[in-house]
Amino acid sequence: MSEQAGNENDDLITLVDDDGNEELYKVLFTFDSDDYGKSYILLYPASAENDDEVDIQAYGYQPQKDGEDVSEGELEPIEDDAEWDMVEEVLNTFLDDDGNFNA
Repeated sequence: MSEQAGNENDDLITLVDDDGNEELYKVLFTFDSDDYGKSYILLYPASAENDDEVDIQAYGYQPQKDGEDVSEGELEPIEDDAEWDMVEEVLNTFLDDDGNFNA
């Protein structure tokens, strides 16, 4: 999947799957990991209602270099179990006991 440009709102990202289908996502939050040397972005479907249970998507990406346009950046799937555990741990620090996001 890749992040596509063209969104006027920085909190929205269009993901394109392998079949060319597009879906709009909202950015939940981003964070950096010194252990893995990259940044992470967590997303949820923009169409989700407040009461809906949502499937949060998480991806890694290389931190932006000065002068680089990140709007065409590639999101990297998280394939390592230890890396995924770290991402889940960070996510869980932002969720309350009911699974709601604590901003």
